[in-house]
Amino acid sequence: MREIIVISGKGGTGKTSLSGAFAHLNRDKIICDLDVDAPDLHILLAPKVIFEEKFISGNEAVIIQDKCQACGVCAEMCRYNAVSIRDERYMIEPLRCEGCKVCVTFCPEEAIDFPSRYCGNWYVSSTRFGTMVHAQLFPGAENSGRLVSILRQKAREKAKEEGSDLILCDGAPGIGCPVISSLSGTDLAVVVTEPTPSGLHDLQRVADLCSYFKVRVAVIVNKFDLNPEQTSLIEDYCRKNNHELVGNLPHDDMVTKAMVERKVITEMKDSNMAKMTGNIWANVLALLN
Repeated sequence: MREIIVISGKGGTGKTSLSGAFAHLNRDKIICDLDVDAPDLHILLAPKVIFEEKFISGNEAVIIQDKCQACGVCAEMCRYNAVSIRDERYMIEPLRCEGCKVCVTFCPEEAIDFPSRYCGNWYVSSTRFGTMVHAQLFPGAENSGRLVSILRQKAREKAKEEGSDLILCDGAPGIGCPVISSLSGTDLAVVVTEPTPSGLHDLQRVADLCSYFKVRVAVIVNKFDLNPEQTSLIEDYCRKNNHELVGNLPHDDMVTKAMVERKVITEMKDSNMAKMTGNIWANVLALLN
């Protein structure tokens, strides 16, 4: 079983649009959206939920009002300013609580409960391109790295169940915890970048992260024609660092039109952009052989 993850150094490079197009081009695969903090692949693929489960991770403090004597110890001890006072009652703000348990430990009345935290939901869904595993964290919820690990495991299980030999993942942007959790054990990272100084800088950061985890890097320059000089710098960087440049894509209004229709670019018939995307996907697959 092989895993390909599409990532980028920052958001807005076209990563999800290309992930959706690649899912359209390859029949035998499981689709996995690993951008759990701000997923949007579902906008293009319109998944129908088959299975849903709550994501429970970590704990949060809750003051039991009947026991609370308003001594203020919790407010003094909290280093995250999570304790507030409303109508002379002490309350804990869920979005500020880090689950450190210091208030629970030092409350003289044992008036603070410490239940598990409900952080979001994860799903197994059907789409017009096949089975999709995805999730959505609640605003401010944490442990995205753990949720990514759960999604990858479920995607592997579905791949075995359906006899698929490829898992295609739409990863999170940047180099944070969800990206780190996405890279371990991945066969190939396809990095989408843009021809700008910040695009090159972000490419270098995410490529260095991939190298640390010994994951092969393939690069796509999106909207390459907007800045040919910067595109050349990116190509030079790829050559010097042995990163495969699998293709350049021009700026094309057809991509926006496809998004408005909730389609991927390869569904737009007679589109030159669709053909170019198909060629890039062929180049990506060739790297797995």
